[in-house]
Amino acid sequence: MKKIGILFGQERSFPMAFIERVNSKGIDGIVAEPVRIDKVVQGEPAGYAVIIDRISQDVQFYRTFLKNAALTGTAVINNPFWWSADDKFFNNCLMTQVGVPIPKTVILPSYEMPTDTKPESFSNLAYPLDWEGIFNYVGFPAYMKPYAGGGWKNVYKLHDKDDFYAKHAETGQLVMLLQEEIIFEEYYRCYCIGGKHVRIMPYEPRNPHHLRYQANFSPSPERHKLMEDIVLRINKYLGYDFNTVELALRDGVPYAIDFGNPAPDAERSGVGEENFEWVVETAANYAIERAQAQKDGADNLTWGEYVKRGAAKQPLA
Repeated sequence: MKKIGILFGQERSFPMAFIERVNSKGIDGIVAEPVRIDKVVQGEPAGYAVIIDRISQDVQFYRTFLKNAALTGTAVINNPFWWSADDKFFNNCLMTQVGVPIPKTVILPSYEMPTDTKPESFSNLAYPLDWEGIFNYVGFPAYMKPYAGGGWKNVYKLHDKDDFYAKHAETGQLVMLLQEEIIFEEYYRCYCIGGKHVRIMPYEPRNPHHLRYQANFSPSPERHKLMEDIVLRINKYLGYDFNTVELALRDGVPYAIDFGNPAPDAERSGVGEENFEWVVETAANYAIERAQAQKDGADNLTWGEYVKRGAAKQPLA
């Protein structure tokens, strides 16, 4: 019997629906359940062919558990080693190499010195930074947000450099991105599961949260194909099995705004019934596919093109 587990936190509708959907298919030798952890011993298998990870970004104990599980043969969705290594700025940098349009972005040192550092710790950092050069490159209005993280936490819209200086002083030890604002005509949130299944959803981020999936626009077939190709390219290079990509259309060009969301919102109340049904069904089928292909003791993870080409010493583009 191969077990598919889902590791989750406060969410309820997606995990339970996912488990029920997998089990309702009656696939011989496949069963789904919530992951149960009563002890974690080094080098011992977790007992799951597949684990869908929905919470380890917030719980370090879970992240380490998943790495041990992956090392001993579990197909963890998403790869916990890559997810521990990437960040939003690196992902932006990678997109500059593979031809995905993105906003102009710079990374900033934290406003306050990190704990256990001194001024001498920053001997290689110019002071002051070339703020005028940074502002001229990014432009205003701009957005400032953490270089890692999500959930719209600590996100600021900035109108000019005085606004920037005031808001940056509020960010403490957070390392922030300063990013060009894309004034968009249309905005889309796109699920990608298994690096091959894409659902492009009209999305209006300026609406109240519960109304964001109620948008009065939709893409033409040509634009739909263009966005689908971008979503697939992003996930091919990052190697995520379960991710969302947010695309803002300016002058017909889809700019990738946010595309490192390996535990994206999948609650029924958030995404709406039709999107929820697609995610549950697609995730269930993909998890079954991965369980059937899983081999005990082997590496059953997905590795992105960036890592694979780097190991093979091949160029990205």
